[in-house]
Amino acid sequence: MYARFLALCLAMLLGSLPALAAAPVEASTDHVQARLLSSRSSVAPGERFSVALEQRIKPHWHTYWLNPGDSGQATSLQWTLPAGAQAGEIEWPTPSVQPIGPLVNYGYEGQVGLAVQLSVPADAKPGSRFTATAAVRWLVCKDICIPEQVTLGLDLPVAATGTDSPDAAQLKAYRAALPEPAGFALKAEPAAQGVRLVWPSGPLKKAYFFAATPGAVNPSSPQALSSEGAQAQLLLTAGDPPLPAGQPLAGVLLLTTADGSRAYQVSTPMPEGAGTGPAPGALAPAEPIAAPPEPDLGLAAALGLALLGGLILNLMPCVFPVLSIKALALVQRGDHKAEGLAYTAGVLASFALLGAVLVALRAGGQQIGWGFQFHSPVFVYVVAVLLFLVALSLAGLLDIGSSLAGLGSGLAARQGWVGTFFTGVLAAVVATPCTAPFMGAAIAFAVAQPAPVLIAVLLALGLGLALPFLVLAFWPAAQRWLPRPGAWMETFRQFLAFPMLAAVVWLLWVLAQQAGPDGVAVALLALVAVAFGLWWRRVAGPTLLGRAALLGSIAVALLLSQALHLTEGPAAVATPSAQEEAYAPERLAELRAAGKPVFVNLTAAWCISCLVNERVALSRPEVQAAFAQHGVAYLKGDWTREDPKITTLLKAYGRSGVPLYLYFAPGAAEAVVLPQILTPSIVTEALAGRT
Repeated sequence: MYARFLALCLAMLLGSLPALAAAPVEASTDHVQARLLSSRSSVAPGERFSVALEQRIKPHWHTYWLNPGDSGQATSLQWTLPAGAQAGEIEWPTPSVQPIGPLVNYGYEGQVGLAVQLSVPADAKPGSRFTATAAVRWLVCKDICIPEQVTLGLDLPVAATGTDSPDAAQLKAYRAALPEPAGFALKAEPAAQGVRLVWPSGPLKKAYFFAATPGAVNPSSPQALSSEGAQAQLLLTAGDPPLPAGQPLAGVLLLTTADGSRAYQVSTPMPEGAGTGPAPGALAPAEPIAAPPEPDLGLAAALGLALLGGLILNLMPCVFPVLSIKALALVQRGDHKAEGLAYTAGVLASFALLGAVLVALRAGGQQIGWGFQFHSPVFVYVVAVLLFLVALSLAGLLDIGSSLAGLGSGLAARQGWVGTFFTGVLAAVVATPCTAPFMGAAIAFAVAQPAPVLIAVLLALGLGLALPFLVLAFWPAAQRWLPRPGAWMETFRQFLAFPMLAAVVWLLWVLAQQAGPDGVAVALLALVAVAFGLWWRRVAGPTLLGRAALLGSIAVALLLSQALHLTEGPAAVATPSAQEEAYAPERLAELRAAGKPVFVNLTAAWCISCLVNERVALSRPEVQAAFAQHGVAYLKGDWTREDPKITTLLKAYGRSGVPLYLYFAPGAAEAVVLPQILTPSIVTEALAGRT
């Protein structure tokens, strides 16, 4: 009896070993919860059934499709199965387009199920168990990319007849998300830059082709959709090198109509001559009616961000000195409604004019961006002279009065609505080299939109800039916060000349970066000429000779501005230090290929925010020590005089102006985009991977 009991226990123990050895059905990493789902609770000999790898991905992170696109790595399953069992290939649901800087990747966010078909050995015995183990590997990315892996398993009883599991409904839903076979004929024709897909179709809003073979199609190139009658065409840029003729160009075609989106599995032979020229008699692509799916900020969100960015601009160091011009007007008079409206009108008129110029430049094929006018040494020179005149007026050294001669230099300093209007103009002018938080996304959205949308966003930005003054003008309670008028006001007015003079010094420094020492000498000579004309007018009094002297000095200043064209050339970028290199796309690619961490600083001499960030954050000893500790290569792109390579990188990250700070961790597919206002801790935490 005792021996039989031991034998029974031993049999039970041996029978339980497969269950004890089976891998868990669920496992988690820091970024993904993964589990294996089975459509069956028990399986029958020779049966084929569905399983799925379910990934629940941490918000803002993503894994990759069969073809990850420009970078990334597809999820893989390596099965260990009983003898005679088989596992099919992963059945991939339709991915999403994930633009990452200049790259385009394909993958999944949130929750996804990757279905696989498993077959049970035909000779499996009822009463035995079917055990399957999968080594699962994936790459999960956000600002950095992290390879992760888990081992998952299934342990199912074998029965004469299989039974459904509670997960069967979820498996059915995952399989329903798979692209469906195309019910239409699709063919590929050669095109100048690649290949053109052609198929019969009704009206479409969007179309996008996900090539299943990496390198078959360039993911980061636009896909232009056009139509000709009842035929749709999608122009694709072939990979380098293109697929050989005759090989299948297979993938997923995602079509969006007014009723929604549907995905189709398609395949067609690669045509002869793809990427070398158009096919004889082929239809030329019409005006694109859709582009690759990409995030759309939306007009309402862009207007809101622009308004908020304009409010913050009032606190930026390039704007604040100009606002001080009207500080005295607010404490001298009680009724400011007319001045509030005039100031707002001046700001809005300036931003409307700026929008019109941007539209005209864009129509001419120019690359445009925020603060583009400060690329011109002549513009910097004119603003420097203007601020110099404002400073002299505030200091009491310039008494223009209401004469025509004073119209060009004293408007911003005059009392009344005329002066207030031109104060708004001046505030808008000097605001353009600044980039406040929330502005970047709004401006980047605006410059890619039709003219009415672009101007609307710029007007919202101007309204935000004017809003504090407007509120003070129309809200009497807010005016009580202002100090009472008194004798101190004259001293305060004279003191306000010094922020203006500091702005002049800054502009001259910017001019030195653009036009070198000769350009600064021209500007200083112009300031001397204007000062002499003002002095002579004071000596001569309000006579014809005095007015002529002032007009002559201004004419000399304008003529001297033409000399700046003789000094223009490449931007006078400071010689990089041992720890700093000039930005170049080729150098960035070289450093990243070598696995070296890279910090990219895109800046400009006229960008006050950029200069402040360099002083208070990037040049701090603790930040420099962190760069050295992590072996970070520091690339600095100077946009003082427009550089197309820098413009391209800015646009790749959805920006139309500087500053832009990027950190590429070793091996990372994506850059960490740092805020536009830096602190030492923000930089050091990014370098340590804690963002």
